[in-house]
Amino acid sequence: MRNKIGMGAALATSVLLLAACSSGEAAVTESASPSETSTAIDAAGQTLTIWVDENREPAVAAAAATFEAETGAKVELVQKNFEDIRADFLAQVPTGEGPDITIGAHDWLGALIEGGVVNTVDLGDNADKFSQVAVDAMTYDGQLYGMPYSTEAIALIQNTDLVGADAPATWDDMIAAGVASGAARPFCINTNGETGDGYTMYPFQTSFGAPVFVQDGGSYTSEVGMGGNAGAAFAQWLYDNGEAGTGYLSTTIDYDTNNQLFNSGECAFTIQGPWALGSYTDVNFTVNPIPSAGGEAASPFVGVQGFYVSSQSENALLANIFLSNYIATPEAMQALYDGDPRLPAFEGVDTSSAAYPEAIAGFQASAEQGVPMPSIPEMGSVWDFWNAAESAIIKGADPASTWETMNTDLTAALEG
Repeated sequence: MRNKIGMGAALATSVLLLAACSSGEAAVTESASPSETSTAIDAAGQTLTIWVDENREPAVAAAAATFEAETGAKVELVQKNFEDIRADFLAQVPTGEGPDITIGAHDWLGALIEGGVVNTVDLGDNADKFSQVAVDAMTYDGQLYGMPYSTEAIALIQNTDLVGADAPATWDDMIAAGVASGAARPFCINTNGETGDGYTMYPFQTSFGAPVFVQDGGSYTSEVGMGGNAGAAFAQWLYDNGEAGTGYLSTTIDYDTNNQLFNSGECAFTIQGPWALGSYTDVNFTVNPIPSAGGEAASPFVGVQGFYVSSQSENALLANIFLSNYIATPEAMQALYDGDPRLPAFEGVDTSSAAYPEAIAGFQASAEQGVPMPSIPEMGSVWDFWNAAESAIIKGADPASTWETMNTDLTAALEG
């Protein structure tokens, strides 16, 4: 499914407003390039400041050079450590010292909106080329606050020498294939040891219809969605397949152990993200969407990265034009991918240069059936309660009471 946002009129309006209101007295003139509907801008004397990390800087610099040549504006790129951008953006934008545009992750969005530091953005004429899940991730209360460019999600990775390349449709199908393969373990999954790992287990949870938060019109609310019959059914499934049941789920498996078991051929199937593929040097594998355990689609969390516009930017309209006309293009999106290969959120990016090009399609298929990681501030309170409950149930705690207590305690923490 692709997003169909009619932004062309908004962009044209932005250009006209830019001409009328800009302190740089920018003028709008008709142009036949880069497309029949585009407008050329005289933005001489204006400067856009953009924060970007080392990996993405060359691609943004190339787009900026074209932008400067065609508009007369100047672009100042400030290279920052990605880990520092969120805190610095929150601290500096209110003082007027922040950038006009920054690169960032979608799960910062709740904090950025709560801090009043981001503005809405415009996807321009290529709006229909962005994946829907990526657009949803950058949307808050029905408003689009970021231009996505990449996604990431976990998927099912399977040993093709043991179980072939066909994707199992259900958990039971997968386990049956793993058992028939003769592998020591038909399936393994990282539980972060005894800490628990709700992130990696989440696709199975969503297949029971128990989302972490209730959604309203595509946006997450602060209402916990893991209770009721659906949550109880998932908790029972954890118990049945945990250490007191089949043993397919075990708190003895952490990230490194999981990768070692799969790479050695002791495990037929696992669930991991593209970041783990470099650990699988001794095994032939393929990547597929995650099978359903509860009857509904197994939807992993999808992480998205993209570009934000500062709410305090004096050149917000020009910033939107840069993003919609110079970043939301096949050339710029390809350059971003080539500089820092991540699952593209933009249609048509050539991923054949990837270290594992065939795996990219599997991860993209998994992401397309996924859901955005909640970006609401309340998500930060979830992990400790959630991970601990899952770990306890996998170790043999009563599933119904443990899960109910988790929901009660989490709800109380959010309300308090």
